Amino acid sequence: MASAEEFCENYLVLDANEASLYDIACILICSTTFLNTKKFYKQRSQDVEKSTHSFRQRWVIFASMLLQKLLIWAKKPMALIGSLIELWLNLLSSNGGFFGLLINLITGKVVNPVESPEKYNSIIGVLDKRVKLDESIKKGDGRYKPSLAMMASKLAYENEAFVQAAVQQHLKMDFIGFYKFWNDYQQKFTTYAMMFQDRLDPNLIVIAFRGTEPYDVTQWVVDVDISWYEFKDMNNSTTIGRIHGGFMKALGLQQIKGWPKELDLPPNAKDKHPFAYYYLREKIKEILEKNPNAKFMVAGHSLGGALAILFLAVLGLHEETWLLKRFEGVYTFGQPRVGDGRFGRYMMKIIKDHDVRYFRFVYSNDIVPRVPFDDNALFYKHFGSTLYYDSVYNGKVLKEEPNKNYFSLVWVIPKYLTAIWEIVRSIILPYWKGKEYKEEYLEIMLRILGLMIPGISAHSPKDYIDISRLGTDLIPANDEHAYYQHVEGKFD
Repeated sequence: MASAEEFCENYLVLDANEASLYDIACILICSTTFLNTKKFYKQRSQDVEKSTHSFRQRWVIFASMLLQKLLIWAKKPMALIGSLIELWLNLLSSNGGFFGLLINLITGKVVNPVESPEKYNSIIGVLDKRVKLDESIKKGDGRYKPSLAMMASKLAYENEAFVQAAVQQHLKMDFIGFYKFWNDYQQKFTTYAMMFQDRLDPNLIVIAFRGTEPYDVTQWVVDVDISWYEFKDMNNSTTIGRIHGGFMKALGLQQIKGWPKELDLPPNAKDKHPFAYYYLREKIKEILEKNPNAKFMVAGHSLGGALAILFLAVLGLHEETWLLKRFEGVYTFGQPRVGDGRFGRYMMKIIKDHDVRYFRFVYSNDIVPRVPFDDNALFYKHFGSTLYYDSVYNGKVLKEEPNKNYFSLVWVIPKYLTAIWEIVRSIILPYWKGKEYKEEYLEIMLRILGLMIPGISAHSPKDYIDISRLGTDLIPANDEHAYYQHVEGKFD
């Protein structure tokens, strides 16, 4: 495992690929000094022994490593099962359902969905086939940009051909690009993003990061990895806070060098293995230089939301003032926590100094915004306000989502009652709000299975699409300066 000492004084770096089950067991019983002699564990901080002293802290690290190990072992079967399920569902969709497929088999007219990538859906797209914006939400409506951001975040799960067709034919916007990015630590492509321009607002560029795919173990490992790095301001060397290591690596963190302002790489290396932050930064500069009135927004669901807000963080770290002044806002949906309280204060200063709007949407009992935990064992904390929506789409501006660490005993019964209601709602919603809200049988089945852990089914992009259309409008329209008075000043 590459050393972090070159760019970071304090850190906790875990690598499940290098750990045996014996190594993982040692986390519970061995000293930090001993663990630091192992290849899978590197920690250095001013309070290194104190930081892993309590049993609960050790238990959290142990649980994270064990879960990563189990996921790594399940990588090939999960990928195979996921691809087969996606193929089967697309086969049904392309042939008019099960009976249509049978008829086409008999007549020899089976439609192969693989031959039409512009129509081939991911599992996310199969569960929610909507690719158009709600026509009742017009430009100038406070719901327009969140609705556009969430649709972009959902489309980011699809393949390039599908995304291009959806942007051009259904959103009626200008497709700029679909990108895959290199992870310097994992030495493979792990991060995906898309970019397009809104024709209704020709001065608005939209970037959306892909979230965690249901069957992609690599991305799940990033999510459950609790490694962190403590970064410092590049000008005055003051600490800006501790940040989730897995998310930073996915965004383009460099081994040994960390976050240099410019990459010292040969041009062919940059083209062959582009890094998300650096490539998108230069691409958006190129576009904005041609349009002096343009601004850009960044969005993402789940892991994509974490990457979206950290993209802003690294722009601030590099003091990209010109770009920050053109940054319209960050829109995240079901975003996990990305750093500690000090990092949150650093981010709020960037947001306010450069008038960048940050909207963090949370739906009901979604488990992902409630991890990593905000407790004495871990330091992770959200910052800014929460735009929280319950299961009937009533929205409130809160300091923190209710049941912030998910597993509170007080919330067990309410969570299960809500999950049962969501199953009922999935059946009646199309009769209540319109046929576009009809859920596929597979989605209803997943909600039923989700009763085991209600917060997982609540993380579905479909629920976030629904709150962007049916939810309370919490964002003031056409008044960007009213944002802080409206969101930062009104808590329930």
